[in-house]
Amino acid sequence: MGVVVPFDSKEDGSSGLEPLLALVTEDMARVNEAILARAHSDVEMIPDVAHHLIDSGGKRLRPMLTVAAAQMCGYRGDHHIKLAAAVEFMHTATLLHDDVVDESELRRGKKAARMLWGNQASVLVGDYLLGQAFKMMVETRSLDALRILSHAAAVIAEGEVLQLAAQKDTSTTEDAYLRIIDAKTAALFSAAGEVGAAIAEHPRAEQQALQSYGRNLGLAFQLIDDALDYSGKQALLGKSVGDDFREGKITLPVVLAYRRGDEEERAFWARVLQDGQQAEDDLPHAISLIETHGAIDDTIERARHYGAIAREALAIFPDSDHKHALVKAVDFCIDRAY
Repeated sequence: MGVVVPFDSKEDGSSGLEPLLALVTEDMARVNEAILARAHSDVEMIPDVAHHLIDSGGKRLRPMLTVAAAQMCGYRGDHHIKLAAAVEFMHTATLLHDDVVDESELRRGKKAARMLWGNQASVLVGDYLLGQAFKMMVETRSLDALRILSHAAAVIAEGEVLQLAAQKDTSTTEDAYLRIIDAKTAALFSAAGEVGAAIAEHPRAEQQALQSYGRNLGLAFQLIDDALDYSGKQALLGKSVGDDFREGKITLPVVLAYRRGDEEERAFWARVLQDGQQAEDDLPHAISLIETHGAIDDTIERARHYGAIAREALAIFPDSDHKHALVKAVDFCIDRAY
């Protein structure tokens, strides 16, 4: 199974994820081998459901972050491979669970697992992958790694509950939304970076720096995803424009457009998202409102803000190919919007 990362490279060959991929390709091949081995089960449905999502071409950005962080910190063992695979399993499990909660029909451009095997199977296979992730953590015999990733698992679950509580709630504030994505998305990015330094037993200051880098990268990544869902660049997301809209998700572009709209516009948002009464021409109208109020541009600007914090977090590290590649990874996340 290869590392599938869709991105557009620029003429200088140094843009996007190319520098990071060049550094982690060999170790990521080992991570993918571990993923294949750990997704196996004698219960036939488990590998079927797991591989439906695992093989669908995700970016593998989170495990790449773990590998790159460990390499930058000079780690010479092989436990970072298990930790990177554990990070990817945690991510895959959350996707399986999210699709059930959100009643999603598509994931990465094809039918969600729940549409083929049912909600129960999706939840249970997600639980199986989480169990495998924790087994790999324990095998590294690193209490720090177990602490970091188990904390992330708890925070992600909290984020899922927060999102459930805010689902279709047009009164959601920007602060409340940022709290949701900080837990649901940024927590795993944060842990992925921190655990790479932890397994290398680097000073706490450097672990915290990579924790900050990952958190702010994750926030930027999610905000760009939010913007892309209403901007027409669906190919970069592996889903069609307006998936968030059709699922009634309250994302930052909606929060901003709702706050800035008049009474008639707010009534529209309440009807289509809160009440779920959507007509064929409602998505174009929603996109028009979001554009009118500059919600896409402002969402991207906020992502750029978090991206700048992520870059600054790396200042503690000496210049190296890995530091350069991690900075370029921030550029990749932001540049997807252009």
